[in-house]
Amino acid sequence: MNIFVVNSGSSSIKYQFFKMPSVQPVCTGLVERIGQPTAAIIHKVNVNGAEQTVQLSLYLADHEAGMLEIEKLLTDAAIGVIQNPDEIEAVGHRIVHGGEHLSQPTIITDAVKEEIKRIFPLAPLHNPGHYQGIQIAQKLFAKAVHIAVFDTAFHQTLPEKAYRYAIPQSYYDDYGIRVYGFHGISHQYVSGQAAQYLNKPDAKIITIHLGNGCSMSAVKDGKCIDTSMGLTPLDGLIMGTRCGDIDPSVLTFLMQNTGCDGDQLSNLLNKQSGMLGLTGCSDMRDIKALMDSGDTNARLAYDMYAYRIKKYIGAYTAVLNGLDAIVFTAGVGENAALVRQMVCHDMDYLGIRLDEAENEIRRSTTHEINTADSRVKILVIPTNEELEISNQCVELMQNVVCC
Repeated sequence: MNIFVVNSGSSSIKYQFFKMPSVQPVCTGLVERIGQPTAAIIHKVNVNGAEQTVQLSLYLADHEAGMLEIEKLLTDAAIGVIQNPDEIEAVGHRIVHGGEHLSQPTIITDAVKEEIKRIFPLAPLHNPGHYQGIQIAQKLFAKAVHIAVFDTAFHQTLPEKAYRYAIPQSYYDDYGIRVYGFHGISHQYVSGQAAQYLNKPDAKIITIHLGNGCSMSAVKDGKCIDTSMGLTPLDGLIMGTRCGDIDPSVLTFLMQNTGCDGDQLSNLLNKQSGMLGLTGCSDMRDIKALMDSGDTNARLAYDMYAYRIKKYIGAYTAVLNGLDAIVFTAGVGENAALVRQMVCHDMDYLGIRLDEAENEIRRSTTHEINTADSRVKILVIPTNEELEISNQCVELMQNVVCC
């Protein structure tokens, strides 16, 4: 089955093309800086086991122009992977926010699009771009089944005691203010891989997604029962530019004493805080270089970053009433050995013991970095959100055919 996976951002499009059941993408690509004077396209194709890369720099006025260029690359005479757009059987769209009602992979209808549009206020930086991507893709790949896969869906299994906030009921009833959680496609993929690796479908697992955005989930019997992000992706862990957990009275204090309005506070907490606010840098590699040079702010930022993760591990172990494995994933989780070492240090009471030598070795597949006597497995699992989306598209298509 030919599955094309699309992730449309506000000024970018990420994509992968799969010929399922093969888990290796035939091609991958990224379009950046849409609407700016010069956009960039990086398109990679697997041809007879060898990777070919095409890089383009051109002006792309909007997402439609970007998708037209992608279509040209997919059907190119020399490096194309299809001859005609009609060969694509399904297009899987990553949608950040599905609200309460869109909680499963869903064939996109006019009603589904209207619901995605209705909840724009819950994800103003993401859902409008996704909506636009759907509109354009439906025109270009007219014969394909278009399927929405939601980043919030995996967290819809949270019990009410975990997703409700202790504010008046009317704010939940009228505005849908509750915990939704994010990075769900990644948490679902790596927790599934971990359960399979452990050969234990009912495993108690804590997944730790560390990129520029960071989140954690507690997973039991394959279902998410708690997660660190909330109504928006701002809550929880310290991130590249987001503050994570903060006393709400800090916001009222700033409004009363500095004159900040809502937009300024949102910009401060989402784009100027986190590791950037603490160090002046948002990239963990740059911050480590600062720390290695003796920068005390960088050292403090690393300590705070790891400490927040450790607190969530303790809380989620209590919620799960035990722990079989913790999983590190995403750019920082998969590559930053120092972060993993700092998180796992002094966790013996919970049965978490890191093998320092194994922790330093980079691998591209699921692997353990715990000691032989560690009661809890410490796993590094490369995330693959596009493959998870593709798998969910295939499963939905098969179920539709069966029914």
